[in-house]
Amino acid sequence: MKLHAPELRVAIVGAGVIGAAIAYELSQLPAISITVLDQRSPQTYAATGAALGVLVGAVSPKRRGQHLQLRLASLQRYETLIPELEARTGLELPYNRQGILQLCFEPEQWQRWTEVSQCRREQGFHLEQLQPEQLAHHYPQVAQARSLQTPHPLLGAIYSPQDRQVNPIALTEALIVAAQHQGANFLWQTKVVDLIPQSQGSNQRVSQIQTATETLAVDWLILAAGLGSSDLTAQLQTPIALQPVLGQAVKLRRPSPLTMPYPVVQGEDVHIVPLNAWEAWVGATVEFPAEQVVAKDFALDADPQRLAAVLEQAIALCPDLKGADILQTWSGLRPRPQGRPAPIIEPLSGYRNVLLATGHYRNGILLAPITALKIKEWIAARP
Repeated sequence: MKLHAPELRVAIVGAGVIGAAIAYELSQLPAISITVLDQRSPQTYAATGAALGVLVGAVSPKRRGQHLQLRLASLQRYETLIPELEARTGLELPYNRQGILQLCFEPEQWQRWTEVSQCRREQGFHLEQLQPEQLAHHYPQVAQARSLQTPHPLLGAIYSPQDRQVNPIALTEALIVAAQHQGANFLWQTKVVDLIPQSQGSNQRVSQIQTATETLAVDWLILAAGLGSSDLTAQLQTPIALQPVLGQAVKLRRPSPLTMPYPVVQGEDVHIVPLNAWEAWVGATVEFPAEQVVAKDFALDADPQRLAAVLEQAIALCPDLKGADILQTWSGLRPRPQGRPAPIIEPLSGYRNVLLATGHYRNGILLAPITALKIKEWIAARP
């Protein structure tokens, strides 16, 4: 009689874009049972909802390094992931393939981009440095761009045709549907009350998760709960410090439509994200809390003056936004690791079956695919 290996029981805490991407990738492994738990309802979003979905990979100013490798690998995965999800779910995902236009005002910055462009060619990516006359011809909406931070005129722009933008909520919903089609179980409005460890030698393992209504036995536990990961790791006596950083954005309707193409425009840490010829998101602010605020203190007040300053700079970059109607605003918190770089993708110290996938700060949407692949590789190699 042939014996079948028992299913591997995996629990993921957090069903934002990171948890959903992990659930989707793991659902493609054989003999695996996946349960995703989240305190929120399916209609509400935390850090995932506080994102513009700009996938800044090739046009990152970093030349090399581990974080850049994550960005570029995740960007490449998006090119296969989006059509894959659309085929599996029947959903159409808003995915802007028009690239990113990075405006440049500082001479030193312009020179650095020349060096970055050379690095990208070696890495298989293309960056094009456009002069002001080229911008005026191809992208007239930014031909008169100016910076409110420096007196220097517009020197030109870096165009990255391989960078992208995706709708974060539509992406997350598609990942959830695709994971469910593969058998993943999502438990909404379910708070993790306790994590029950079991000692075995020098390394512990979490053997059970306690919710208000049931106890779940687990072989692997993945913490992808954003800011909530701090409290969960504290329960295991290995706290991970995450700082809440607030962001705001505003959705506008232009007085007159753009003509194609319309890439994402960046400049002076402001993003103008076109949704169509008429509408665009503008953001996002970066608002740090007072020093004493920790991750469990989620109540941070959005500063309307900060959003007004971002909007003012956006109009300076794209004068055709002047007089645009405000359609919508949002604000939300992003998890920023304290005392270490973002993101945190690694085993929890002292536990042999707990993996961290959290603290992505402003790059959660961009890094979701590569985070999921790394977690998948870890579990597949250590069943």
